[in-house]
Amino acid sequence: MYHYGQYCPIARAAEILGDRWTLLIVRDLLLGIQHFNDLERGLPGISRSVLSERLRRLERMGLLEKCATHNGRRTTEYVLTRAGRELQSVIDVLMTWGATWTFGGPRTEELDPVLLLWWMHDRVIMEHLPDQRILIQFDFYGKRRESFWLLIADDDVSVCLIDPGFEVNVLVTADLSVYYQLWLGRIGYREAIREHGVRIDADPAYARAFHRWFSWSPAAPAVRASRRRQHAQQ
Repeated sequence: MYHYGQYCPIARAAEILGDRWTLLIVRDLLLGIQHFNDLERGLPGISRSVLSERLRRLERMGLLEKCATHNGRRTTEYVLTRAGRELQSVIDVLMTWGATWTFGGPRTEELDPVLLLWWMHDRVIMEHLPDQRILIQFDFYGKRRESFWLLIADDDVSVCLIDPGFEVNVLVTADLSVYYQLWLGRIGYREAIREHGVRIDADPAYARAFHRWFSWSPAAPAVRASRRRQHAQQ
């Protein structure tokens, strides 16, 4: 941990939170992600050794606790303490500031379809879906064409990189860049379909309901608010 050598609360906070990945780990912990493998999946590019070190440091500094659970097998959960939970306001301010001042279109290297589906898998609103197995196929194009699947069954959501072999209930075809911007709130759902080529092929009832099956990105409200302010100033 880097020490600034300044007796200042901002310097002390930056010593804990300023290293690469730490704020994103805190972001995901605040979203309720508690297991090591799930944290790793949501942070492509981080090594397991760096993730382990950052979690140990957060535990050592009193921001999280490591708890053992026994649901058929022994697992470890990472749970934020009160000090860790109070970082929600810090994350919220950074999100609003970032949406207002730094959030343009996505860079090519930021377009990871597996990460996008992993985010989506955490934001499914189960009570809005029909009471049956649902398979959603995503055909993304842009730099290259790839297909992925979300399988929703028995209150469980799986990201599939290989066709699971069931009947596809909804087929989504979209430019990956456009769908990222839809997910993050830079463009609206109707705008994505009417102006940006997003297609939802499904039974009419499923097609009408599809946009209500997800609660979309936690950052989307801040991004939408920023876009509204920008349009109002034009």
